[in-house]
Amino acid sequence: MTTTVFLDLGKQPITNNFLKIQNPPNEFFYNLKIMFNEETKLVSLVDFVPPEKMFNETYAHRASMSLTMREAYKELSLKIKDRFNPKSILEIGSNDGVFLKNFLDIGPIGVEPCKNLAEITNSMNIKTYANFWNISLSNKVSNDNGKFEFIYSANTISHIQNLEEAISAVDNILTDNGVFVLEDPSLLEVLKNISYDQFYDEHAYVFSVTAINNLLKRTELEIFDIEKLTTHGGSNRIYIKKKKNKLNTSKIVSSTLKFEEDFGIDKLETYQKFAKSVEKSKNDLCSIFQNLKSKNNKIIGYGATYKSSTILNYCGLNSECIEYFVDTTKNKQGKFTPGTHIPIIKPDNYLKNDINFVFLGAWNFKNEIFNKEKKYIDNGGKFITHVPFPQII
Repeated sequence: MTTTVFLDLGKQPITNNFLKIQNPPNEFFYNLKIMFNEETKLVSLVDFVPPEKMFNETYAHRASMSLTMREAYKELSLKIKDRFNPKSILEIGSNDGVFLKNFLDIGPIGVEPCKNLAEITNSMNIKTYANFWNISLSNKVSNDNGKFEFIYSANTISHIQNLEEAISAVDNILTDNGVFVLEDPSLLEVLKNISYDQFYDEHAYVFSVTAINNLLKRTELEIFDIEKLTTHGGSNRIYIKKKKNKLNTSKIVSSTLKFEEDFGIDKLETYQKFAKSVEKSKNDLCSIFQNLKSKNNKIIGYGATYKSSTILNYCGLNSECIEYFVDTTKNKQGKFTPGTHIPIIKPDNYLKNDINFVFLGAWNFKNEIFNKEKKYIDNGGKFITHVPFPQII
């Protein structure tokens, strides 16, 4: 199996390890290197971080805190009911129940290894297994509940390091006429937008449709439809069925595979070119900060996201560059960003006039942020982003 390292993003912390003190002793770091598998076309981390260090009872991200995500999941649930009308549903990576709460009438089942989140969903009458997804758990869930007509997993399968087992565990628990929907960031969009912040400890993989298709060739599953999404800076919603299922396969499957092939998603040179663009992006972003700070501008951050941790640590942007981050997630507030130790505070109703520039840590929620902070913008406030290239907006 031929794998080649094409990108080195340096020493990185656990992205969800928001710190209670600003400069803790013995903070955990790992080397974030990315490789390309020339056989499967999978892009993955070289060194996986132990799952227990990332997904535990202190996990900070709550999907329901974003209006964008709440509305997206509500819209998706209506679409699923209309198109498939499932009588049973399982979500792998159910987070705080923002998706499954739309299916309370059919007794949804969740899988969520972060115990603090599983407690929330269990209290919502969503039976939730606080375990990591694998064959053993799929057998237990199947024995307890039977097989499922619909299985959904958003931004989770890419976290599971034993990918073949994760897919086999889905195959094991899906009814013959069932549908599995896998939703994750699009590798193609990462390459196009130079959004290298999609690479961090939790993202063991960033998927192309090509790689998923290659993986499924070893199973009894196949892709039958794809939706292109804007969430998380560009994602694929991939619809998967058993080969014996008579559902028609959409033309978008073959056209997407062809488009990725034409782009060069299956060629090492594409990733080597991307790595050079990442280095330029870093240098350009650092130049913007150096220029603004030399003129004594006040810069803060908006959204202490997991993705922003990669940018901050790779580019060396610490509390000397960014005074603090504002974030709506309560269990991030009063803490400090991992690795770079920038304070995180609760946002006021609007950004204050003494703030000259705001770095968009949550750049993928730009429209939601701009709507929320219209007064700041009207008063001449400006934002800094690194996607698709470093610039002041």
